[in-house]
Amino acid sequence: MKVLIVGGAGHVGTMTLPYMKSHHQFRILDLSPPQDSTVEYIEGSVTDPEVVQQAVKGMDAFIYMVMQRPTSDSSSAADFDDVIANYQVNAMGLHILLHAAKEEGIKHGIYTSTFTVHERTRRKFPSEEDVPLDNPGVYGLTKGFGERICRYFCREHGMSIIALRITGPRTRQQWIEQRGQPKSDHVHLWVTDEEDLARAYLGGLSVEHTGFDAVFIAGDEEQQEINLSKAKRLLGWEPLTHTYVKVAESAS
Repeated sequence: MKVLIVGGAGHVGTMTLPYMKSHHQFRILDLSPPQDSTVEYIEGSVTDPEVVQQAVKGMDAFIYMVMQRPTSDSSSAADFDDVIANYQVNAMGLHILLHAAKEEGIKHGIYTSTFTVHERTRRKFPSEEDVPLDNPGVYGLTKGFGERICRYFCREHGMSIIALRITGPRTRQQWIEQRGQPKSDHVHLWVTDEEDLARAYLGGLSVEHTGFDAVFIAGDEEQQEINLSKAKRLLGWEPLTHTYVKVAESAS
């Protein structure tokens, strides 16, 4: 399958691509080139319609990985730049991509969303099938708008989009270090290993699917805070953290 990764040279794309590149043929659209020079690369912004139209040509599916760093609206000092940037990539850029994909006849894609589209834990919403999109920060707010844009294209244009609400993406080394922190800190529940994350994207690409669905992706294998049952049901995905723990222990 030929897959366009928009924003694939960023943090998430850099850590997941090594696990995915043997499964599909990838092209990356980004402002900066990817670390892997063997992957086809188109330089440009997702807010540039002409570049996006060029990038989707000949593709079978897409992964949208463009994102800003999470921000807070608690201070007003230079937040206008954050507001503009988040709306540009989480809403406008996504809409441009989906429109171009529709025109190219691409039906299936993955949208990288975030756990922080809402503020709730499993203890408040045990099923988490339909939790409110109520994060007060501009990052979570606009990521939620992105999910709604995806729903619109699925409803009106027959597309198939899976939103991965990822949580704390970490490289293997970062993940091992944070997993080693005291469990009372709950830090280990909110980080996701790079290989687990890559498996989620691969599962989202290969699944037979129609319409829009959002699933939570996290390293909380015991589901103390985050309900991962929909990811397992829809994608056949669950975190393999126990495997990585054993590898880390044997290496130490």
